[in-house]
Amino acid sequence: MEFVFLAYPSCPELHILSFLGVSLVYGLIITGNILIVVSIHTEARLRTPMYYFLGSLSGIEICYTAVVVLHILANTLQSEKTITLLGCATQMAFFIALGSADCFLLAAMAYDRYVAICHPLQYPLLMTLTLCVHLVVASVISGLFLSLQLVAFIFSLPFCQARGIEHFFCDVPPVMHLVCAQSHIHEQSVLVAAILAIAVPFFLITTSYTFIVVAVLKIRSAAGRHRAFSTCSFHLTVVLLQYGCCAFMYLCPSSSYHPKQDQFISPVYTLGIPLLNPLIYALRNSEMKGAIGRVLTRNCFSQNS
Repeated sequence: MEFVFLAYPSCPELHILSFLGVSLVYGLIITGNILIVVSIHTEARLRTPMYYFLGSLSGIEICYTAVVVLHILANTLQSEKTITLLGCATQMAFFIALGSADCFLLAAMAYDRYVAICHPLQYPLLMTLTLCVHLVVASVISGLFLSLQLVAFIFSLPFCQARGIEHFFCDVPPVMHLVCAQSHIHEQSVLVAAILAIAVPFFLITTSYTFIVVAVLKIRSAAGRHRAFSTCSFHLTVVLLQYGCCAFMYLCPSSSYHPKQDQFISPVYTLGIPLLNPLIYALRNSEMKGAIGRVLTRNCFSQNS
């Protein structure tokens, strides 16, 4: 049993352009996130909870994009764009697991900012390295648990004779579109998983930022308010982009599914947001820019010597 991907362009020239464009973006994603991970690991001043979460987020983004983008690049150059049933289930399992872990980790980062701004004196006691490790591990395990449950449920359903997936990879909406046994139970099962992975973390993030805004507005100095808001603005930008795309893809009913819209939105959360993460967190953060500059300088000196 195999599925066939139907969203790839048929023109050979577009194959080459698509391959070059996706390769360029993927190279920037990998380079930026690796630089963040290496900088945080090597710079002692960046060994704080905020940067530990950022390094973990970059590590998850590297794996998250590799699950999908490498397969897209291979399919772009192949004449037959197929995938086996087991391969499709495996790709979907890792994609959902890492994407859900990403959402949970963003909620943990929001909690870190809440403690740092609302309880600054207790911050070193509350946000310990042990707690940070536990939150990261819990994010990954929760994402993996939700993913395995959902994928096992989807691939236990009967599929129709038509095996064409109107997408670039095995995502939940286009694969569910091929299921013959349509019922409210199936749709609700997918919706429950999406609520747990998307809506619950977003609610926690919204709650954290509500307390943050209240605390910041109590600061008397304008410089203090600006510094507090700028600390959270980068994280909030990523949150709004990621959760907006995910909510549109996974929280909408199957009756409103439109393959062309999903094909247009999927590059945003598979390539766009992972590219924005290093740009937002690194280029607009003076400490990260300095750390990355020192890492690159050390590498240049070591190569020249």
